Amino acid sequence: MASRTIKAALADVLENLSEENFKKFCHHLMDLRAGPRIRRTAVEGKSCLEVADVMVSTFTEVKVVGVAEEILRDIGCTQEADDLGKLSDITSGPKSKTVKTFYCSKHFVDRHRVDLINRVSNIGPILDDLLDKNVIQQEVYEQIRALPTTQDKIRELYSGPLKASEACKDAFYESLQLNEKFLIDDLSADLSRVYPCLSPERELG
Repeated sequence: MASRTIKAALADVLENLSEENFKKFCHHLMDLRAGPRIRRTAVEGKSCLEVADVMVSTFTEVKVVGVAEEILRDIGCTQEADDLGKLSDITSGPKSKTVKTFYCSKHFVDRHRVDLINRVSNIGPILDDLLDKNVIQQEVYEQIRALPTTQDKIRELYSGPLKASEACKDAFYESLQLNEKFLIDDLSADLSRVYPCLSPERELG
């Protein structure tokens, strides 16, 4: 197990997907808005190992695990995303350390984007906090509050205000700690078991 590579770990996870979920994964991969683009011909009709090879070549071993995990969570394959994180953690050599450094450098709200969109429920006080801290202005505050669902409101935060700076993400995280404590504790505990550098006390350090 110690000799496994990131590409092999990714290929294993993809092979364990159902045919339908593998197609969804490839569709999301081709539709990524951020980062390098992958052409349809590079993945359409390809095997899991070939898709993994294309992903590693495109995103590098430093970033590919994060890209794959985000896609897996977007298509509802949470367990497979967790499995990939654990598999990448036990790969050997300096490259695995680089992957862990990449994870530790990502902000909490970026690492848990999908979970926060789907699981945050107490959005009102969070918006109040962000308005009070000038992360959002009154006009944006009213626009977001008018959206029909909590998920839509969180997505709107990610698509605009949270892109402004790390300080805005810090303010969002601090409000989550106050208003969604049990959710934040759950997400922090889950990842800190795999990556000790992701412990809650280091989030704002």
